[in-house]
Amino acid sequence: MVIIELENGKQIKLELYPEIAPETVANFEKLVNKGFYNGLTFHRVIYGFMIQGG
Repeated sequence: MVIIELENGKQIKLELYPEIAPETVANFEKLVNKGFYNGLTFHRVIYGFMIQGG
């Protein structure tokens, strides 16, 4: 699980499925660990379904 901490103190929790998409999860984790997503904006949030940012 990945927890994203927002500036307002709220959190977004992401559940990853490496058994279904191992390369996608590995790539995402690599980018997270490099800080790639730090400071990026979420453009769309649908609670309980998806987030979209970039």
